[in-house]
Amino acid sequence: MRDLVEIGMNRTAMRAYGLDDVEIVPSRRTRSSKDVSLAWQIDAYRFEIPLITHPTDAIVSPGTAVRIGELGGLGVLNAEGLWARHADPEEALLRVVQAAEEEDGDAAVKLLQELHAAPLRVDLLTEAIRTVRESGVTVAARVSPQHAQELTPDLLAAGVEMLILQGTIISAEHVERDGEPLNLKRFIADLDVPVIAGGAGDYRTAMHLMRTGAAGVIVGFGESHATTTNQVLGIGVPMASAIADAAAARRDYLDETGGRYVHIIADGSMKHSGDIAKAIACGADAVMLGESLTNADEAPGQGFYWTAAAAHPSLPRSDVFGFSGASYDLETLLFGPSSNPFGTVNLFGALRRAMAKTGYSDLKEFQKVGLTVRR
Repeated sequence: MRDLVEIGMNRTAMRAYGLDDVEIVPSRRTRSSKDVSLAWQIDAYRFEIPLITHPTDAIVSPGTAVRIGELGGLGVLNAEGLWARHADPEEALLRVVQAAEEEDGDAAVKLLQELHAAPLRVDLLTEAIRTVRESGVTVAARVSPQHAQELTPDLLAAGVEMLILQGTIISAEHVERDGEPLNLKRFIADLDVPVIAGGAGDYRTAMHLMRTGAAGVIVGFGESHATTTNQVLGIGVPMASAIADAAAARRDYLDETGGRYVHIIADGSMKHSGDIAKAIACGADAVMLGESLTNADEAPGQGFYWTAAAAHPSLPRSDVFGFSGASYDLETLLFGPSSNPFGTVNLFGALRRAMAKTGYSDLKEFQKVGLTVRR
């Protein structure tokens, strides 16, 4: 149990830490970065780097998903995004970018709401998934809890191999007054593909999601320069503590089940390569990146970033945020070489170097590295 601090008379709060608050401690040994493996495996699927893309149209098109897969990560299509609603999604995205450039973020968000009011079309969604499937990389798609039961059969029929069930905040049972509640345990049990579910922000929610049968739990709410969940809902999650809490739940669940390992995916507050290293060090198996890939040449958003929550019809929780600076191809962003000294290029080369500098050869071992809190 974490420390409680008094914030006023008869009111306490848990002390928690963000990734900016913790630092990795060198050990007594180092090793060559050539001897470090960044590979990880979830269910039957192996990846060469611990990267899952945040499922936003700003970052992931079918072509980008293919390229991420070719580079060793997992690209996740948003099954409720523009590629599933518009025959010409590139034109729709160009309109969003132009609105953000020429007017303001509010105009761009309003346009996203209008574009997402178009009905979902199974034929367009199937075509987008087909592009990824035919490339030979792992096919992953994101659905919200509200539309999971409705969309999942079509996704599986189209060839999705991994389902990402993601909302801003998700629980083991999603309840709707006017609809059938989504019982996540029953939903997952009926599927033949692994499900990664989230976001979770604490031990209890992570444990509940693990008990549903999820293969992975997303920790965090995708915090970035664009997200406004804290401003809109007052809900936030200091990522270092949230990841560590979920890792504790994973350990307890492993004991509870006699050996079932659930992967933890850290989503949010990772602006630099050092944040990726600290997320793994706190206990994550992989990271979900969105903002960090904004300046990729292949990114559909052309330097602008937003999350799926931007298109909520009545309460958007993401801005359309523009990033200036140099652009890079995806391979350079992930693996370098880099002349940028701030940890925004060569993201996974930096992770490999952090592991080598502290003497660890694989991701699970690196989760044991020492940490300090700077206060």
